[in-house]
Amino acid sequence: MKGPGGSVAIRLYRPSAQEMLPVVLFAHGGGFLLGSLDTHDALCRSLALASGAVVIAVEYRLAPEARFPAPIDDVVAVAEVIERSGADWGLDPARLALAGDSAGAQIAAATAMALPARHLALFYPLLDPSRASASQAAFAEGYMLTGSFIDWAWEAYAGDRGDPRFDLTRADAAAFPGTTIATAAFDPLRDEGEAFGDRLQTAGVDATVRRFEGMIHGFAGMPQLTPVADEAIAWIGSRLRTALT
Repeated sequence: MKGPGGSVAIRLYRPSAQEMLPVVLFAHGGGFLLGSLDTHDALCRSLALASGAVVIAVEYRLAPEARFPAPIDDVVAVAEVIERSGADWGLDPARLALAGDSAGAQIAAATAMALPARHLALFYPLLDPSRASASQAAFAEGYMLTGSFIDWAWEAYAGDRGDPRFDLTRADAAAFPGTTIATAAFDPLRDEGEAFGDRLQTAGVDATVRRFEGMIHGFAGMPQLTPVADEAIAWIGSRLRTALT
């Protein structure tokens, strides 16, 4: 479909033939630099089945060619098409949620500031460009996702660093919808995801955070390696199902 920077590819995952299903817009991870519809195909399929919602994966523009806020603009453009034409596709635009993993979770959260989403679902979100947390220091090497890659990702994506859509630690916590956050125990991003959940709860948002013990960053995309991947997807899916009923 048409976006602000050209054509935006999407992939639609329908869990059943039922009409007027709710919608989850999904932004894939990859440090703003990598990832595609294909890399997250299995995760989106599983999330559609777990949530009972139509998952629409968005192939947003990637950094460094497309910096902040280009990916957010692409997801917003898709949401606007769904609002206008979703009913023609058997979708219920009034029941919209946003989801993503890692850098995609950052994009989903930033997009939630611009859309009337019912829920926000985040797998191990990348949220704080300062990299000042204890988990960033403790797990910067040897746990798959490295501190040097995170630095590279933020630098490649950087636009207006003071914009709360870029640095979500600056965002008004009360402005977010109900939120579900899955974190991994051995992940540099663990603490910032949990701190974000704490901020939302303090602001009165219905936010739930669950740390998955023994896991590293990206585990929800590794069901061939650990059954905890399916457990995390089922948990987030159930939260989405309840929020979108």
